[in-house]
Amino acid sequence: MTSKTRRTFTDEFKREAVSLLAGSGRPLTQVAAELGIQPSMLRAWRGNGTTAAGPVSLPARAGDVTAVPSAEQAEGTAACRRSWIGRGWSATF
Repeated sequence: MTSKTRRTFTDEFKREAVSLLAGSGRPLTQVAAELGIQPSMLRAWRGNGTTAAGPVSLPARAGDVTAVPSAEQAEGTAACRRSWIGRGWSATF
């Protein structure tokens, strides 16, 4: 019987993922899928309430965000992916 190795993520990656979620305006499940992690992990990290820039401020309602990511948000997603893949993790995006 084989056992799976539990993945670990750096605090930096967690902060980047939460910042991406907070700034993107996309659903948590979509951001988690793009990063190749479970939504529950991202939800837990968000629940810790801090990012590299300080406290996370998420929109109060889903209607308060735009559905189309800006160029800055798209670059943030790409940077997070590059950072993640550069650490030896692979995923399909």
